[in-house]
Amino acid sequence: MTARGLVKIPDFCSNTTTMKTENLKWLLLAFLALIWGSSFILILRGLDALSPLQVGSLRMIAAGAFLLLIGFRKLPQIPLGKWKYVALTGITGNFIPAFLFALAETEVNSTVSAILNSLTPLNTLIFGLLLFRMDVGRHQVLGILVGFAGCMLLVYGGSSESGGDWRYAFFILLATICYALNIHFVKRYLSDLSPLTISAGNFAVLILPAAAILLSTGITGHYTEHAIQVSAFYIVLLGLLSTGISNVVFYRLIQMSTPLFASNVTYLIPIVAAGWGLLAGERLGWMQLIGAAVILSGVYLSSRKR
Repeated sequence: MTARGLVKIPDFCSNTTTMKTENLKWLLLAFLALIWGSSFILILRGLDALSPLQVGSLRMIAAGAFLLLIGFRKLPQIPLGKWKYVALTGITGNFIPAFLFALAETEVNSTVSAILNSLTPLNTLIFGLLLFRMDVGRHQVLGILVGFAGCMLLVYGGSSESGGDWRYAFFILLATICYALNIHFVKRYLSDLSPLTISAGNFAVLILPAAAILLSTGITGHYTEHAIQVSAFYIVLLGLLSTGISNVVFYRLIQMSTPLFASNVTYLIPIVAAGWGLLAGERLGWMQLIGAAVILSGVYLSSRKR
């Protein structure tokens, strides 16, 4: 039989591999949404018996212990001249936000914290435009404006419809600015290093300052108290899952898909957080719900190129 007469047989192995990869992408996305969406209620539970300084520092120690355990062999791969950028990304991407979120949730509920966290992509665009000469289209500019209008509605609705000092919501805004700057710092200065190398380097810098802060709070004199132990358990879980394991999973998701696909987790996090918030007795007023919808609309617009 000539080559022209051969019947083409479908490549079932290739199709099966593609299907498995596609399914794995969605599983990883769902896993990240569950973990990151649950982080806000874990912070709240940690604050039952711990101070914001204790929550932030213990979270850093737990995440650092995990990432250094699996990534300490990567540290020699960091050139001496890059360590200042590793420290900078660790501070902006992990250290400062950990304390800001803990401080904010002393007055702001976990659901609203998760919604405001969705401002990170918008702040990434703003600082990309202002500081890093990033090309921004008209839809993205509109998304920025819509997103921050939603932020104002959310905060105003909270201050008028429920208790708490809603000025603390701006600590979350500051945290999202830190996250946005970190994204640009990593892309500009550390793009030649692997994600695990960067993460291990971050916490090689952060773990000792975090331990010093935790010890300065006097927690060692109360660690036998049951309430302290329960809250500490929640924060250790937060550090291991939300800061440690999820970082590795997120970078893996980006590698096997695209940054755009991975960024879809932004829309899912508030849904998971709202579910936990309802179980914990949190409620949102109508103005807050409208503000949340406006913020997510702004994030959607900002994901469009033009």
